[in-house]
Amino acid sequence: MATIRIRRNRRWNRSLAVDLLLFLALAGVGAFMVLPLLFVVSNAFKPLDEIFLFPPKFFVRYPTLRNFTDLYYLLSSFWVPYTRYIFNTVFIAVAGTAGHVILASLAAYPLAKRRFRGRGALFTIVVLSLMFSGHVTAIPNYMTMSWLGLLDSYWAVIVPALGSSLGLFLMKQFMEQMVPDALLEAARIDGCSEYRIFWRIVMPIVKPAWMTLVIFSFQGLWGAGGTGKIYIYSEQLKTLDHALGQILAGGIVRTGPSMAATLLMISVPIAIFIISQSNVIQTMSTSGMKD
Repeated sequence: MATIRIRRNRRWNRSLAVDLLLFLALAGVGAFMVLPLLFVVSNAFKPLDEIFLFPPKFFVRYPTLRNFTDLYYLLSSFWVPYTRYIFNTVFIAVAGTAGHVILASLAAYPLAKRRFRGRGALFTIVVLSLMFSGHVTAIPNYMTMSWLGLLDSYWAVIVPALGSSLGLFLMKQFMEQMVPDALLEAARIDGCSEYRIFWRIVMPIVKPAWMTLVIFSFQGLWGAGGTGKIYIYSEQLKTLDHALGQILAGGIVRTGPSMAATLLMISVPIAIFIISQSNVIQTMSTSGMKD
């Protein structure tokens, strides 16, 4: 029996060769996943003849900034200034993301740390709502925005984003796992109000979760030009994604500017992810922890 226990407690150490093979395998998978991004960057600097070259070349041979200058002139030719499209996009993304994070956190706190009748049923409804895609809820959302009188405004895009159930689910699960009840009880004994506990104790602890939610929400709203077309009709209220879509509709001649526009559109979400990636990794690593 002692021999069996020793064998069970024995630790298996990987050799240097195995570690090297694992590193090479992960590096290969990572390089394969980054290839589409490199291809987008390369196409943005290709002249028109290289873009349509067959067989296509992965890397640009004669880089040029002509695509970006043509994109600037095309955006400047619109009767609505391109800065207006940029402002609309930034405002919708920032306002929708901030509102979604705050509302989801405020709603998740009582579901995670308070006991009341109907708590389980409410959370079940939240989980069930995750099963419906945006295409299924498009018509009900449109009818709701029309009933509220919010069509053809920023809020027609922002308000549906505020009610997304993904943020509520993420924040509720993370608060249950990472915020100990004993800490909250100690704060209440010291005389802290629930709002002070929420803002001064709970939110700093769950920072990795709401930073992850910021990335997901901002990414969805940054590219919400297709969804915005359903609710917004005035040209001066439309987003940058809509303006770039008008450029793509110009045909083959505008392929170069469209490549540059694609790079610019994905650069902002990627930059936000790079800045916040440590919090995302921490969220994923602790999502399976239990007390």
